[in-house]
Amino acid sequence: MRVLLATCIGLASAVETPPKTCQALPPRTTSRPKPSVDGGSQLFIGGELRPWEGKVVDVTSPVYDEATGEKAVLGRLAQMDGDAAAWATEAAAAAWGQGQGRWPQMSLKARAAALGDYLTELEKTSRDAIVEILQWEIAKSTKDAAKEFDRTVAFAREVIDAALACDETDPFGAWTNVAGVRGRVRRGPVGVTLMLAPFNYPLNEMYAMMMPALLMGNPVILKLPAIGALAHVLTIDALRKTLPPGVVNFVSGSGRQTLPTVMSGGLVDCLGFIGGSKGADALIKQHPQPHRLKVFSQLEGKNLGIVFPDADLDAAAKQIVLGSLSYNGQRCTAIKLVVAHASIAKTLAAKLAEAIEALPRGQPWDENVSITPLPEPSKPAYRRPRRMRPPRTNTPRNIHVVAAAPP
Repeated sequence: MRVLLATCIGLASAVETPPKTCQALPPRTTSRPKPSVDGGSQLFIGGELRPWEGKVVDVTSPVYDEATGEKAVLGRLAQMDGDAAAWATEAAAAAWGQGQGRWPQMSLKARAAALGDYLTELEKTSRDAIVEILQWEIAKSTKDAAKEFDRTVAFAREVIDAALACDETDPFGAWTNVAGVRGRVRRGPVGVTLMLAPFNYPLNEMYAMMMPALLMGNPVILKLPAIGALAHVLTIDALRKTLPPGVVNFVSGSGRQTLPTVMSGGLVDCLGFIGGSKGADALIKQHPQPHRLKVFSQLEGKNLGIVFPDADLDAAAKQIVLGSLSYNGQRCTAIKLVVAHASIAKTLAAKLAEAIEALPRGQPWDENVSITPLPEPSKPAYRRPRRMRPPRTNTPRNIHVVAAAPP
């Protein structure tokens, strides 16, 4: 694996400090037994595993295999085309049945019970395998990989409990008289829902959208991320065992090859998207009735760390490092820009550099590791720090930019 010198990870100083050369360390290898997940020979559509004879790619790890000296191969993933993606859309539309399908017509309690059974089955049969593949495919530490699975399941159960209590907790959830009219408000499904989530939290981010949508009766199409898809492949058996056919369908492969067909057919009623605004805009424009499309989106963000002159700099540096470099900084909520008062900027920058240099680098399963390999091949190219230009704004002269993430 390639590990960058810690002082170069995501930081470029705008404070006058001596330049520091940043070099990539040579790849590290492992002889650790690796998992093997086949997501290339069959497609999960309509509750079935359909044979797939189209294009397939090897899924590799950022960790190098000692036996070959190359990136470890973890399995295969189908590269679906537009026609195959249309099968998934049609299966979801059939499950929806214009709101008359089996899943949307089930009671909330029945859907909650089915989803609870799914979570129990997933915990019982797939937890360890999913945690392991998160370590290998996206280089999450043992602790973070386990936390992602457990947090996801815990969140899903909380969503179920909240939905079952909504008649008591929602405004007008119970029968109410208003101006002589007696009524109540109940939640209902929207329709076929397409969901896309990023690689950094492939299970947690997707399930944060998927579980509420399923609970309300919406069949879903999951566009699996190009990196991090194998965790979802490992959920197929539990999905088939506990949910009706067509309620969850997978699309894998290039988004540019698959999603235009999914969106342009007009069968998608709701889009759940976590990613960049350009991608979201492009998808929405491909829908024949974009103003009818319901959209839930979480897009890019730039998060500031602001340090005042009376701050405890040791505590500030510790929290900035935690907020900016947890899981290598590969989080939308990571601190990307640190702004500090001029009187403490140089001292803070030095403390940040020292704290980052001390972070343990290694393999995802190494004990207490903080910095692990980067799963996206292009990201190590950011190893050269950039000196930021002074901002073209009316920033007060006593405010300095200490550090900023690369674009």
